[in-house]
Amino acid sequence: MMGSYKILLCLILLSSTHFFLVVDSFEFEVGDDKGWAVPSSKDDNDFYDQWASKQRFQVDDTVHFKYKEDSVLVVSDEEYKTCHSSHPIFFSNNGDTIFMLDHPGLFYFISGVSGHCEKGQKMIIKVLEPPKTPPLPPPANQTSGPSGHNGAIKLMAVHHPITALLFMSAAIVAFLFRFF
Repeated sequence: MMGSYKILLCLILLSSTHFFLVVDSFEFEVGDDKGWAVPSSKDDNDFYDQWASKQRFQVDDTVHFKYKEDSVLVVSDEEYKTCHSSHPIFFSNNGDTIFMLDHPGLFYFISGVSGHCEKGQKMIIKVLEPPKTPPLPPPANQTSGPSGHNGAIKLMAVHHPITALLFMSAAIVAFLFRFF
């Protein structure tokens, strides 16, 4: 009977790891309080590009567009420049669109309503490259002290979130096994 509790506990813990992996993404509200709409004046013609330039977009983040009687199109660079697309990469007009930024690089968004893009309802989002794991430091100089230690305490650094999660899960399971 005690063994079945341990197995159940392990299954619950392992199934919950998906929750921890999703936390790395973030949902951005496009335009903050203004939402996705035609900028109110000529001075705000680049409002959305300014808004996007203040954000740090990562792969798997999402952008949330809230709008009325409009649409969101993801288009090519050339279509962005001309404010027109016959065959957009993505199209939505439901008033509440969430788009996932699934790769690094540039994403081009325009309104699909005639004249809106020309009035500034367009945006370029730059998604950053995923961080690279830094190389491990070279081994300590063996002649720097007794037994090869130079007086520093070495700590193991875990740079990958999945590895850190596995270590954490193992520690929790080991701790809980003491009580079951």
